[in-house]
Formats: sequence, C-alpha cells, structure tokens
Amino acid sequence: MIANIPPFSILILGATLVPFFRGKMKSLYVCLLPALAFWVITQLPYGEYLGVHFFGYDLTLLRVDKLSKIFGYVFTLNGFAAFLYAFYLKDNQQHMAALGYMGGALGVVFAGDLVTLYFFWEWMAVTSTFLILARRTKKAYGAGFRYVLMHLFGGLVLLAGIVMHVQGTGSVAFEHFAVRGWASYLILFGILVNAAAPPFHAWLSDAYPEATVTGGLILSAYTTKTSVYTLIRGYAGYEVLIVIGCIMALYGIMYALLENDMRRILAYSIINQVGFMICGVGIGTAMSLNGAAAHAFCHIIYKSLLWMSAGSVLYMTGKSKCTELGGLYKTMPWTMIFGTIGALAISSVPFTSGYTSKPLIIDAAVHEHFTWAWLVLEVASAGVFLHAGIKFPYFVFFNQDRGLRPGEPPHKTMLVAMGIMAFLCIFLGVYPDPLYAILPFDMPAHEPYTFGGVVKQFQLLMLSALAFFVFLKLLKRTDTIAIDTDIFWRLGGRAFYKLMASVLNGLNAVCDHVIAKGLTGLVNGFFVNAPLKLTQLVLYPVLSGAQRERLAKQFKAGVSPIGLSVAVSLLYLFGIIVFMLNR
Repeated sequence: MIANIPPFSILILGATLVPFFRGKMKSLYVCLLPALAFWVITQLPYGEYLGVHFFGYDLTLLRVDKLSKIFGYVFTLNGFAAFLYAFYLKDNQQHMAALGYMGGALGVVFAGDLVTLYFFWEWMAVTSTFLILARRTKKAYGAGFRYVLMHLFGGLVLLAGIVMHVQGTGSVAFEHFAVRGWASYLILFGILVNAAAPPFHAWLSDAYPEATVTGGLILSAYTTKTSVYTLIRGYAGYEVLIVIGCIMALYGIMYALLENDMRRILAYSIINQVGFMICGVGIGTAMSLNGAAAHAFCHIIYKSLLWMSAGSVLYMTGKSKCTELGGLYKTMPWTMIFGTIGALAISSVPFTSGYTSKPLIIDAAVHEHFTWAWLVLEVASAGVFLHAGIKFPYFVFFNQDRGLRPGEPPHKTMLVAMGIMAFLCIFLGVYPDPLYAILPFDMPAHEPYTFGGVVKQFQLLMLSALAFFVFLKLLKRTDTIAIDTDIFWRLGGRAFYKLMASVLNGLNAVCDHVIAKGLTGLVNGFFVNAPLKLTQLVLYPVLSGAQRERLAKQFKAGVSPIGLSVAVSLLYLFGIIVFMLNR
C-alpha cells in the first residue's frame, strides 16, 4: 500500500487544501504535510512503482533507492523546519507555492524516467517563482521575471537534450549517461543552469535575496540540490564537472566577499558550496559521490539555519545591508548564537556537520590524485570561513553598533526552528554515523576524526581568521553593488526588447500599408466595381453612351435593375458550365 503513495503527491495535493484552513490550524496543517511525507519515505521499499504507459513509452513515477531516499529525507525534514519557522505566516500564496515547490523537488528525486523528471523540473521553476513574487516589491517582480526566464531557458535546453536522447536510444529511462554526445551534454547544460554554474548563475544571487523571509529560506534548499541529485544519478565520473565545481567554489567566495547584502552573501555561498558537490560528482568514486550526497544533506540544514538567522534580522529590522547592521548581539542573542552555529558548520569546523561531509570530497580528490582540485578545494574551504564563518556573523551581529534594538522575533516558533537546525548541525558533527548509514554507495568505513585531520583543519581555520582581521579594513563593505554576469541579460534584455519592438513594429507598419490599405483596397475595389464592369461588357452592343452612364449611376447607388443582374448572372453561370464541359 505504501509503495503506491508517491511522496510528492502528499505535498502537491495537500497544497490545494491550504485555503480551507484558518489560523493555527493552517500552520499545523502545512507542518504536518512534510512530516507525513518524511514518514512515507521511511516506509517505502526499494524498487520501481507506479508505471504508466505514455505515448508508447513506459514511465516510472516512483523509483526508490538509497540515493533518492537520502534526498527525500532531507527535503522533507527541511520542509518541516521551514514551515515551523513560518508558523506565524497566514499567506495562502506562499504556503501553496512552497508546498508545490517541495513536491516538485520530491518528484524529481523519485522520478524513474526523463519525462517525469522534466515535468517536475518545470513544475519547480513555476511554483518557486511565486515565492519571489510574494514579496510584492518592484525589485521582487523584476527578479522573479528574470528568474523564470532563466529557468525556462534551461528547461528548453534540457528538453532538447531529452528529445535527442529518446530519438537516439528509444528509451526514456533516467540512468547514468554512459554514451557521451550532443544529447547527454545538452541535458547536462540544462541541469547546470539550475545548479547555478557560472556564467548562468546570477539568477540565484539576483532572485533569492528578493524573496520573502520564508521564500528565501525555502528556495535555498531545493533547486540547486535537485541538480546535484540529477548529476549524481546521470553524470558521475564526468571529469569536466571537476573543473566546473572548482570554478564555482572559488567564484562564490569571491563575490560573497565583495557583497554588502547579508542575504546575497548567503546566496553566493550556495554557489560556492554546490561547487564542492559538483566536484565530487566529477571525481566519480563511491567516496566522492557519497561526499556529494552527504554534503548536500548537511548543506541544506546549515544553510537553512543561516537563512533563518538572516530572515529573523530582516523581519525585525527591515534591513539587509551590512552597512546598515551591527551590534545586534545585544538584543538578538539567540538569533546570533544559532546563526553562528550555522556559520561554523558551513566552515567545516570540527564537531559540526560540515566537517563530517566536506572532507569526503576533498579526501576523494587526494585518493584519485587530482592534486590541483584538492588544492583549489582547500583554498575554497579557507574562503568559506572568511565569507560565511566570520564575515556574516561579524558584520551582522557585531561590528559597529548602528543603534538598532529590535529584540528577538516575537514568534517563538522561529527560534524553535533555528534551535532544531542548530542541534542537527552539532549532532551530525559529533555523531555522523546516522548520516553515513544512509549514504547511497558502498565504501570503506570513513573516520572523520583523526588527530592529523583535526589539527590540519584548525590550522586552516586559524589562518583564515588571521587573514580576515589583518585585512579587515579592506573587507569592510561600502554601500555598493557588485556587478555580475546578470548585467548582460539586464542591459542586453532591454536592448533586445527595444530592437524587437523597433523591428516588429516596423514590420507591422509595412504590412498595414501593403496589405491592410493596399491589397485590401484593391480587392474591395474589385468586388465593388466588378458587377458594373461585367454588365457593361455584356450589354455593350445594345447600350448607348447615355444608357451606360445611367447604368453606372444606378450600380453605385445600389439600385441596379433586377432583370439585368439576373441576366448577367445567368450568362456568368452559362459561361462556367461551357468552360467545365470543354475541359
């Protein structure tokens, strides 16, 4: 019975009932749905279920294995924490969009074929857009418009690759792409757009910070991580991903250090962290793939905690820029503590969750002799501590006191949700065995806590901390905007719009002149004057000049003699009959 319940259906169908609940019952209801989906996932037996025959192809709506389960666990766990954090929220649009978005993510990770995957892929793009638009500001509308355009572009590339793959192989099954060609690389390109790989990454840092407090939290967890899942499933061992992952790891750090907005810092940090995961996929060993899955699991938890912390600050102060924040530790101590725990976890500080997941990827690079990749990832690890481990809490909660005294959020569930995620960050760091037990691939036992490993990590972190405070004057932000690759489609989009408006409006004017006024006038004139000309031609031998003029006046006045019209019509019909008989 359980095998016939796809987890995504609980959230998507459940979203349709949200408007029927009121008050606290609405909040309890939306919290219950991801908790129920989590329980269903724990009960699902391994295998393929819910097969559908669709236009000659066999679709599999529910494929259950260890890889799909680990992502299903963390997606639903994060969903429960996010709705608990948003317990105060009564906005049907945000709740329904969030549930639909989470359901789409589950649909992707449990899809057994490319058609089902594509449907839920686009479903995620549409539903997530409403979490951005829900803020109802001019910036949010602009960011939402650019966001959905980029995802539809990536979706079209993905669809083109799927069509080519199906035509070439005759199969819609979603497995590892062993044959490398145009089809597989087009699909890869479409996935990397959602993964926020440069240069098609700026939609993330553009849109997520413009979402609502709850929307930014939820968006941070699903789109990029479903991309990581699809890469693990279909592209393990594609070494080009090592290069792309390393670029992402460094690129995210660079812009996070330049950024002034606290939520944009966290957005660029997502790009950095996903880079580690993609690098692990490219290495392609059991250890690196497990590392990518484990790091995605831990990343969702500590990144959500950081977005919760930033969201609480935004909720209480209405401010998001580092140049407008500071000194909040005095009146928001719990938010500061929980945010700092998230910052330590993302920095892979020993005894936090980041330390038990990220080293799997770095160690795999060493084992496979990717020395250059190992070096890049180590540098990137130091950079993470700079921008997220120190910069985020320092400039938001400490730094210069701006005189803000907001206090903790009045809704205690916000603090409870942050407390749960902070506990998980520490629990999985101290006792990672439950996480290692659900990793999808068999590998030798991994011991994260060795004397040499812990000492090396603390040395790296201390070096980063020293660099931060030595160069603090350079790292202090001013009220500026960092220009990213989105400048090309922001300005280019406007130029393209003006060009198309000019070309299409010009073409419309030409068509109006030639067809609407020219050709139409000729045709109209023909049908108005043809009866008169035909009658005059037939009766020419028997009509005098004065009679022809009188006949013309009668036709123009619409009072031509009936007998003449009938006679001409009969002659015309007789001519057609003769013509047909002589063919």
